[in-house]
Amino acid sequence: MSAWKIIPLAMAAALFAGAAGAQTYPTRPVTVVVPFPPGGASDSTARLMAPKMQEALGQPVVIDNRPGANGATGAAHAKAASPDGYTLLVGSVGVFAINPALNPALSYQPKSDFDLLTVAVRTPNILVTNPNFPAQSVKELVEYLKKNPGKVTFASSGIGSSDHLTAALFWQNTGTTGIHVPYKGGGPAHADLMAGHADASFQNLGAVAGYIRAGKLKALAVTADARHPLFPDVPTMKEAGVDGLDVYSWQAAAAPKGLPADVKAKLVKAAAQSLADPAIKAKFNEMGFDVVASSPEEFAAFQASEEARWRKVVSEGKIAAQ
Repeated sequence: MSAWKIIPLAMAAALFAGAAGAQTYPTRPVTVVVPFPPGGASDSTARLMAPKMQEALGQPVVIDNRPGANGATGAAHAKAASPDGYTLLVGSVGVFAINPALNPALSYQPKSDFDLLTVAVRTPNILVTNPNFPAQSVKELVEYLKKNPGKVTFASSGIGSSDHLTAALFWQNTGTTGIHVPYKGGGPAHADLMAGHADASFQNLGAVAGYIRAGKLKALAVTADARHPLFPDVPTMKEAGVDGLDVYSWQAAAAPKGLPADVKAKLVKAAAQSLADPAIKAKFNEMGFDVVASSPEEFAAFQASEEARWRKVVSEGKIAAQ
C-alpha cells in the first residue's frame, strides 16, 4: 500500500475514534461539586437529582462537597476542571448571582467561566420573627422599625447570603433600618431566633417550615408572587404592603465553560429527566421547593437579571464582602 493511501486511512481512523469517543460520553463517573457543606439546600438538590441523572447518563454521579467563602471556594475549584462534562457545579443564587455582585475580586465569573445548564428549583424566603417579638404583621414590623431605628436584629446565614440581602432590600423598600447579625450558617441563626437572641430574619421557606409549624418561629410574609401552599394563611409581601420584594432562593447546575455541544445536550437532558420525575418533584415540594428546570438560554437571561438586581442592592446598601 502506498504512503499516500495510508495517510487518509489513518486520518479516517482518527476521526472515527474521536466521533466514537464523543458518542459514548460519559465513560467514567461524573463529579458534582457542591460548594457548601452537606445538608444544605445545594447539597440536597444535588443529591436528589443524582440518582436519576446517573440512570440517564449510565455512569455514577458522585457528590463532592467543597465549602468556603459563600460558595466561592467550590465554584473556583469547578471552574478549573476540564470542560469535558465530568465535573459539574450545583450551587445557589449566592454562587451564581450574589457573589459576583458582592465581591469585585471574585475568583470566578458565572457568565464567562461556566456553561449554565439549568435552574433546577426555587423557593421563596419567608419573613419570620421569634415568637415573643411584638409585631404580628409586616405593617406592625415596619412601624416598630421606624420607632426603633437601628435596634431590631436581623439574623442571617452569613454576609452576602440570600437572607442577608433580602433584609437589605426590605429596609431599602420600606425606608427602615435594622442590625444585620451574620451567623456561620442557617442552623445557628435559627437557634438564636427561636431562643429570642435575634428578632427577625428572611429565611428559605423550606429551611424553617418545621419551626413555623411547631410554633417556634412566627411567620409574617413570604417573598413570593403568590401565597405558598405550605402556608396558605401567610400573605405575600405585596399583600402585606411592600412592593418589589419578590425574592426566591434558587439552586442551579453548571459546568466549566467550553463543553462540547453533544455533551452539553446530554447533561441538560439528564437534568431535565431527573427534575421531571414525579417522586423527585414530590420530595422537592415537601422541602418547600418548586421545580423550575429551565433551559440554558433561560438560565443565562435569568442569571444576568438576578446579578443586576443584587448588584443594585449591594451598591445602595454599601454592602461589602468580609
